Amino acid sequence: MTNKLYLCEPRRTGCCQVRFCQAGCCQLGCHQAKCQQGFTLIELIMVIVVLGILAAFALPKFADFSGDAEAATRDSIDGALRSASSIAHAQCLVDTSCDVTAATGETVSLEGVSIDMVYGYPAGTAAGIGAAASVQNVASAYASGTATYTINGDTACTVTYTAPTGSGNAPTFGGVTTGCP
Repeated sequence: MTNKLYLCEPRRTGCCQVRFCQAGCCQLGCHQAKCQQGFTLIELIMVIVVLGILAAFALPKFADFSGDAEAATRDSIDGALRSASSIAHAQCLVDTSCDVTAATGETVSLEGVSIDMVYGYPAGTAAGIGAAASVQNVASAYASGTATYTINGDTACTVTYTAPTGSGNAPTFGGVTTGCP
C-alpha cells in the first residue's frame, strides 16, 4: 500500500496548521484536519461534454443571425448605390462632354465601364446604376427608371434607386424594410 498525500482543509487552532496529510485524515500534534479531495478528471470532462451538448442545442434557439445578415446586406446595397451614384455624378460634372441637363444619351466611363446617365446621374437601368454599383448575387429588376434589388427573394426586404426625373433633381433611394429585421 502506497502512501498518498492529499490536500487538507486547514484548520487553525492557535498552535499549528496542517496542509497535507496521508490517506484518511490529517493529524499533527495539536489538532486533526479532514482531508479534502477535488473532482476527478473524468467528472470534469463529463460536465464539459454535457455543457457542450446543451450549448449546441440552445444556441441556435436564442441566436438567429439570418435577420442581421439580411439587414446588413440591405444596408450595404443601399450604401453601394449611393456611392456609385455620387461617383458617377462627380465624373459627369468634371467630364466636359457630359451634359447634366440631358435626359438621355449621356454616358461616363468609370474604371473602363460605360455608365448610362440621366440628368447627370446614373440611369435606373442595368447599364446605368446596375453597371455603376455592380451589385452581385442579389435579384435585381429595372423598370421605368427605377432599379429594385431584392434580398434573399423577400419582397419585404428591398432597396430601390430611382433616377432623377428632371434637371437639377437628385435620385431617390428607398425600398421596403418590413422584412429586414
